Amino acid sequence: MATYDFVFRSLGLEDWCTAGGDNAAPMSMDALIAQSSGQEASTSIWDLPFPSMDALNDACAAFPQSRNVTLGLENGFLAVKDSISVVLDPITQPLSWMLEGALYGILNTPWWIVIPALMLIVWMVSKSWQLLTFVAISIGGLAFIDYYSYAMQTLAIIMVCAFLCVLFGVPIGIAMSRSDRMRAGTIPILDMLQTLPPFVYLIPLIFLFSVTEPKLYGIAIILYAIVPVIRLTDLGIRMVDESVIEAADAFGMTDRQKLYGVQIPLALPNIMAGVNQTIMMSLAMVVIASLVSAPGLGVLVLRGINNLELGVGLISGLGIVLLAVMLDRTTKAALNRINAAQKG
Repeated sequence: MATYDFVFRSLGLEDWCTAGGDNAAPMSMDALIAQSSGQEASTSIWDLPFPSMDALNDACAAFPQSRNVTLGLENGFLAVKDSISVVLDPITQPLSWMLEGALYGILNTPWWIVIPALMLIVWMVSKSWQLLTFVAISIGGLAFIDYYSYAMQTLAIIMVCAFLCVLFGVPIGIAMSRSDRMRAGTIPILDMLQTLPPFVYLIPLIFLFSVTEPKLYGIAIILYAIVPVIRLTDLGIRMVDESVIEAADAFGMTDRQKLYGVQIPLALPNIMAGVNQTIMMSLAMVVIASLVSAPGLGVLVLRGINNLELGVGLISGLGIVLLAVMLDRTTKAALNRINAAQKG
């Protein structure tokens, strides 16, 4: 006799339970020993199991097991997979083209053009000789140990994904700041994206797209990294002083003029902080995305783990740290210049 037989007896479902014998769970060792000895298995109150699906299935073979839930979800997803792919493939194909183009461009352009171009960008953003020297030494060091191509692949992927995160994230954040209803509906989605483990992003995407398509890892990176720029854009615009908005209203400014002439400029430090965090999260995800064919330094990290190559793993990890520091310091330098310009 199973522990929860009394539940189904009290409901008069004995015949239904008997008819569903094919769904029965494997008999437990305790039940087998009791059956072979001619005794009934007993459960003390101390060992009473929670009335879970499997425990109820022990008492009633027709009651579904917990594995039916996961199998049902999987079968349901597989049933609509082709329909979803028909819709998503043409929408997401430009992402593959952007990633392929960025990777092709940065790898097929001579180093003596790429590195000075990066130095020029850093100088224009930061106006800092110290940062420029650090970036030059870091990229030169990675190139000297033949990690240049891997580092540039990682940088190209981050540039594309971070650009798209800003392109879509800032308007979403602005819309959230202007509509409490949209904010209430968007916040739970952002919470889910921010707390979902990074590996989980890859599971449905593997079923939807081929591992040879760049959009597979591109979508995973964007979904993981877009949250900070949305949140901080919304927060920055909402934090604009009400007195400033009242002054803009007094001058007769339209909503569009207030947005572009007052709110966004004052919220720019928060927006730039969101961009900084988005870039950092893109870098974190691009390493994990190497599991699904994302090129770059993450491939070397994965190789170090799989082949137990300590040196390869440590050096590639150091390269990722250097990229993170370069990107972080550059975006923070831009943020500091914006803050200084607003104070001046």
